[in-house]
Amino acid sequence: MNRKEFFQQSFVGLTVLATGVGLSQCLGGCSSSTAPTDVDITLDLNASENSALKTVGGYLRTQGIIVACVGQGSYVAVQSACTHEGQALVWQQSDNRFYCSEHGATFARTGAVTKGPAKDALASYTTTLNGTMLRITS
Repeated sequence: MNRKEFFQQSFVGLTVLATGVGLSQCLGGCSSSTAPTDVDITLDLNASENSALKTVGGYLRTQGIIVACVGQGSYVAVQSACTHEGQALVWQQSDNRFYCSEHGATFARTGAVTKGPAKDALASYTTTLNGTMLRITS
């Protein structure tokens, strides 16, 4: 084997090895999202940027968290990134769930996985309503 053949075969071998390592890490469900910690956010529901939360089924994303109005004066908050590959979630009021359109993962309002490919639950946060001020804490 000459020098050129050696380098070509070595390159192919390293490429296959690197690809294999990357795939093996993803077989368990490529979790690439990090949930916000030490959360303490207050949202004024009268502010125009928070108006979606005045309607049952409305939701918004802020500071890595998705907040949804699930009933009159009732709110839930979880991390806004899917635990599978970090895509943004939406709230689906008709199905009472958080949904990732990237690969179809679904989560209960508590953050529990209800359908994969995600394997890890979403971080959930406490919501407290005081008048028109909604506080979200970890």
